[in-house]
Amino acid sequence: MRIFVSNEAGLPIYEQIKTQIRSQIIKGELLPDAMLPSIRTLAKELKVGIITAKRAYDDLSAEGFIYTVQGKGVFVAKFDKKKAEIGAIAEVKSKLIDIKNFCQQNSVDEKTALKLFKEIWED
Repeated sequence: MRIFVSNEAGLPIYEQIKTQIRSQIIKGELLPDAMLPSIRTLAKELKVGIITAKRAYDDLSAEGFIYTVQGKGVFVAKFDKKKAEIGAIAEVKSKLIDIKNFCQQNSVDEKTALKLFKEIWED
């Protein structure tokens, strides 16, 4: 498992960890039932707080990407592509709502916003 975190990435550290683990599971780089580092080990390896590592694991567990066996460790859950797609779509929708609200509050019209989105998408 490869995870890189940066204070300058613009995302909270726990979100960076969560996103990278989720991506590795979706891509098949982390296989079902593979053991992940403990919260303490992950925190130590990444030089982050235990609470930060725990938050990332808690979120991944809530989303169904990992599971914990008491006394044994943290493991990759069996990947349900449809469930992951539904979750990703919900997250995209939420972020687009935030962008729409920002545009409305800052007098950016729909046409301009869509044009920017298309430019970014095509890059």
